[in-house]
Amino acid sequence: MDIEIKKSTKPVKYYDALTLLEARSKMVSKNEDKELIWILEHESIYTAGTSFSKNDIIDKSIEIYETNRGGKITHHGPGQLMFYFVIDLRNKKKDIRKFVSIIENSIIETLGEFKIKCHADRKNVGIWFKNKGKSEKVAAIGVRVSKWIAYHGFCLNIKNDLEPYKKIVPCGISDKKVTNLRKISKIKFNKIDDILIDKFISNLKNLNA
Repeated sequence: MDIEIKKSTKPVKYYDALTLLEARSKMVSKNEDKELIWILEHESIYTAGTSFSKNDIIDKSIEIYETNRGGKITHHGPGQLMFYFVIDLRNKKKDIRKFVSIIENSIIETLGEFKIKCHADRKNVGIWFKNKGKSEKVAAIGVRVSKWIAYHGFCLNIKNDLEPYKKIVPCGISDKKVTNLRKISKIKFNKIDDILIDKFISNLKNLNA
């Protein structure tokens, strides 16, 4: 697969990332540029997807950036790995549920490399870790598909501050907590971005028409 791999070492403003992703999706749809995987971190920001409810905002003083991705409200910030992509589905199986499953499996398989067992949940999109019998969210997924070009992506909580989540109902789920890998395990997650990229690219082959 001819996919450009881009890694940003400094935090990227959410608006700037979104602008680039939307521009790239249009270029890919015109066959004028390559597909993209982009690893980065954001500065602290609350973002809301197309199905969010204002009832999910607990602290009414916070600013919310409304976006066109799927999903509800979440927080991004330092210590969280953002995995963005622009993927052309036109010559693959046009199955959005299968595509989301590929994202889920890529995260689960990656965390398995670090001996961390996680699972997907059909009712609550994302990746979950069982802590004392209760599921806690470690990765959130938000995808937009336009003219069969898929973009946005997912975020994986590695060592991000979890306090900001108390000001919202994360992803509209009030009865489950958010966690991060630092809380789950004290090991170092070296090269986790490269493993995620490899798993995602490998799993994408399951969508070949």
